[in-house]
Amino acid sequence: MTTVDEPTPVVPTGDATSIAGQWLRDFTRAMDSVDLGAVELLFLSDGWWRDLLSVTWDFRTLHGMEAIQEIAKCGTDAGLTKFALTKGKTPQVVSRDPSPESIEAFFDFETRVGQGRGVVRLTLDVDGMWKAWTLLTTLQDLHGHEQARRTHRPAHVPENGASPGDNWSDWRQRASEFTQSEPQVVVVGSGHGGLAVAANLSLFGIDTLIIEQNARIGDNWRMRYHSLVLHDPIWADHLPYLPFPESWPVHTPKDKLADWLELYAVAMDLNFWTGTQILDSSYDDARNVWTLQVRRSDGTVRTLHPAHVVLATGVHGETQVPQFEGMKNFGGRLLHSSEYTGGDLSPGTRAIVVGAGNSGHDIAEDLHRSGADVTLIQRSSTYVMTQKNGLPTLFGSLFYEGGPPVEDADLLGASFPYSLALERAVHQTRVIADMDRDLLEGLKRAGFRTDLGINGGGGLSKILFGPGSYYLDVGCSQLIADGKVKVAHASVERLTETGIIFDDGTRLDADIVVFATGYKSMRETARRLFGDELADRCDPLWGLNSEGEINSMWRNSGHPGFWFMGGPLYIARFYSRYLALQIQALERGIFIHPAVSSASRSGSGTELVGQSSKGAELN
Repeated sequence: MTTVDEPTPVVPTGDATSIAGQWLRDFTRAMDSVDLGAVELLFLSDGWWRDLLSVTWDFRTLHGMEAIQEIAKCGTDAGLTKFALTKGKTPQVVSRDPSPESIEAFFDFETRVGQGRGVVRLTLDVDGMWKAWTLLTTLQDLHGHEQARRTHRPAHVPENGASPGDNWSDWRQRASEFTQSEPQVVVVGSGHGGLAVAANLSLFGIDTLIIEQNARIGDNWRMRYHSLVLHDPIWADHLPYLPFPESWPVHTPKDKLADWLELYAVAMDLNFWTGTQILDSSYDDARNVWTLQVRRSDGTVRTLHPAHVVLATGVHGETQVPQFEGMKNFGGRLLHSSEYTGGDLSPGTRAIVVGAGNSGHDIAEDLHRSGADVTLIQRSSTYVMTQKNGLPTLFGSLFYEGGPPVEDADLLGASFPYSLALERAVHQTRVIADMDRDLLEGLKRAGFRTDLGINGGGGLSKILFGPGSYYLDVGCSQLIADGKVKVAHASVERLTETGIIFDDGTRLDADIVVFATGYKSMRETARRLFGDELADRCDPLWGLNSEGEINSMWRNSGHPGFWFMGGPLYIARFYSRYLALQIQALERGIFIHPAVSSASRSGSGTELVGQSSKGAELN
């Protein structure tokens, strides 16, 4: 790929602090005086304002001046004020190709109910004025209910409710059993998403219980195929508040991650019951409380009455296994990718993998390394980028060795709204494809069909919109290009005792067939665990709404007291805080829209505090 000289900065780095500081002072004055005309002068005409909870207790992305004025008015109602540069974080002059050179600045602010953090990205307009291209505002803590960490950490544990003579171990045992109290929140699933949201809830002072059907925390990783290693780099994958050691490998083996999840639950004082299954559930709309009946690992049955249930079993829910004639007659092994654990195979074992996404590629590579003769069935084109070139291009300015603190990198990433990120992804996808050209041409020669994502948006477009397969190449693509893993293009018509017959009449014999055919929506997991009535009340899940925010994930699901928690490690780490903050605000009686607080459940009629009804109506 050709290189160009670095552009001359528009503004010296030393002046960035004064420019950003002045913009924040002007913005504070405009908000305090409800001067929407002044707000307009501070933004580019096609600027963006993304807000997470600080304005309307929702996730909002506003694009263009009319929309920005609308949320600015709600921001004044919510009491957004005192915008100031974050101490110790000097504004930077940056050039993030293909974006224009800009000044990036972290800032702090206040609302009537809490403290916030944000990022502003300033660029020069045609008149030579520094204006906001993107603005991110996020609520971080509630006044008087800050997370119990750093300057708010307890002096010792247990702080409250200890019996005479109890030590920490006694306190933890009693707290985790919930024999004298009810959990305010039950989190279903102890993967990284469930642990992350439980850690945040705990630090917010919300009594939380994790229930997990497996025997140990981390078993959802331990039981996966033997050679599995995470594709994302370590710098992006930290869990909140407890980063991996500096000696950790760049790409984490699945069993190492499993053990870390188990350690994390203990180190963060999380309450969890493993080997526990949901037997029955119901929700009382009049009292806004759940009744959950669960069976624990020792066979005892407990009935719980939480105010909230968080489903954290993963974005990809129930397995999606197509049904074909003859499946019961197949004489070999037939399984879904979620059931594949690898293992010893006889040399020359004939293997077919149906599906050419990440799981299909990983399993095909694992089968090949185990000595199998592998054919990958590609049903539609696949977006492919290499780990070597793709991740530095996508993550390189945020997550890298010696990069910014994770909490800062998360805010910088979130400050690009999804719709804007998709626009940027078109350029990034072309850059990556240029660097990966030799491999992509090798795949083409081998008959493997590739694409550049939906509307050229690469893997991000397929993740957000789907359906469609994508693969972050960690080795299988070269095996395909070299002919070591074969490719076929056909639709399965039926199975025989010895293999598969395709719709074009071709036949492939096999000893093992793996369906890497994906998963149904997490909403279907909710249907299985909690019934049709709940699932049907939930709004559509995933994909982008009209403003460019992800539907129903980490926010109001459409069913009171029920929340979806999911996403890869770096996404779950970030959004778990905001899901937990919504629950905390509900339980403290600070936020009652669209659900209700625990105070309302007891009949006190708590009203919205610190947020006007006009602000709430924007939801």
